[in-house]
Amino acid sequence: MAALASAASSRRRLLPYLHRLLHSGPTAAAADAPSPSNSRFLRHASPVPRTPDHSPYLRFPEARVSTLPSGLRVVTQAYPAATRMASVGVWVDAGSRFELPGTNGTAHFLEHMAFKGTGRRPNAEVLEVEIEDMGARLNAYTSREQTTFFADVQARHVPVALDILSDILQHPRFPEKAMQRERGVILREMEEVQGMMEEVIFDLLHAAAFKGHALGDTILGPEENIRSISKKDLEQYISTHYTCPRMVVSAAGSVSHDEVVDRVKELFTEFSADPTTADQLVDANPAIFAGSEVRVENVTMPLAHVAIALKGASWIDPSSIPLMVIQSILGSWNRSVGVGNCSGSSLARGVSNGNLAESLMAFNTNYRDTGIFGIYAIALPDTLHDLSRLIMAELRRLTFQVSEEEVARARNQLKSSLLLHIDGSTAVAENNGRQMLTYGRVMPFLELFARIDAVDRATIMETAKEYIIDKDIALAAMGPISDLPEHRWFRSETCSDDEFTRRIFFGNAQNN
Repeated sequence: MAALASAASSRRRLLPYLHRLLHSGPTAAAADAPSPSNSRFLRHASPVPRTPDHSPYLRFPEARVSTLPSGLRVVTQAYPAATRMASVGVWVDAGSRFELPGTNGTAHFLEHMAFKGTGRRPNAEVLEVEIEDMGARLNAYTSREQTTFFADVQARHVPVALDILSDILQHPRFPEKAMQRERGVILREMEEVQGMMEEVIFDLLHAAAFKGHALGDTILGPEENIRSISKKDLEQYISTHYTCPRMVVSAAGSVSHDEVVDRVKELFTEFSADPTTADQLVDANPAIFAGSEVRVENVTMPLAHVAIALKGASWIDPSSIPLMVIQSILGSWNRSVGVGNCSGSSLARGVSNGNLAESLMAFNTNYRDTGIFGIYAIALPDTLHDLSRLIMAELRRLTFQVSEEEVARARNQLKSSLLLHIDGSTAVAENNGRQMLTYGRVMPFLELFARIDAVDRATIMETAKEYIIDKDIALAAMGPISDLPEHRWFRSETCSDDEFTRRIFFGNAQNN
């Protein structure tokens, strides 16, 4: 025990030195180091990040959009594909946050039941055989704000895929036996999710950040709801939220816009044209960010899992792009990868040099009216105090000390990440469908990259001050977390020196 205490004390003494080392100017040793031009590692490259010209690489075919009289939107993006493959799907502006009180889990349950048969395809087996005979793939997923059903098929089978999608959404059958079987499937899925610590922590974080609001509920719902959701609940959810103005049919790959539009006109005819939008529902019940915490002490776990979050921006907030760049500046790190001292992220360098965590990851999640951003870390219990100090110090640093070089590097990393996420027709269809629901249009990558390149160090510091200084903290932690600082400590660490002084002196004056 004495050895552990001594090691912990040593780390605490080391932390200020690490901070000075990472953020101080060039030292005498650095001045004597070989110049970039003489270094054999930099002989063919510059150590200073540059903004490349993206235009030669981003001349993607234009996304075409048509809005039908019912309000249903169709977006396609056709590009040459040697494999003659295509992806087509339906994106619905409805997820778990739109569920009625007491019915949490309905949106996800409906996603499962959609594949259990229709009037023309009486059971799941018939549907599966039809999909497999085409060599296709049919899938779906539910998030807190959206639900998606999509198919990857050969180009000649796009009309059939649209027929299947329209059929399972307009004519679903909810036989009682199938519903009972699916309850068991979802409960087993819940057990699997509970074994995925990252999923568990982010569910706890949402519960802390949006306490008492549907946005803070889990997507799967509690066990009692899964056992009690009825056919009536599913039918009511469809009739209320699966409406034409809140749906987008998106196709990408080897597709013809006019042919897809004609097929959608023919097939998607029975959805409600209720003009109520998701924005109107959100405005009627906005999500309020709460500065609270959820801690689950479990001393049998070898590592502590901690997520620290602040309120972020909505999809359409002008600050959403700078916060994406801030996420890239904070970066990620994993001990198993081995990149630490050479990382562009000063937070990653500090964690690596101080041996403070097993891994960490910056995150930034947008919703219609709000968002969350912060750091998720996995660490040994005796490093939690020093790790917390370093994370909060790094967040504050973004408000006053950011270099143009690290911002340029973060911009380039962000753009590369965005490009990697649209590799293939499935990703393109998903990107376009999601953007149509969130932005009401597909933002061309040249425009998106121009917005990213407009973010400079001044923008980063201004955004950081707005979203970090004197702001509430949401905290989720699980494992051996007795050494994790209290929630009020994290809240106090968001104060600037001026704000801290004002609180101390004015607070004492008022108390006296």
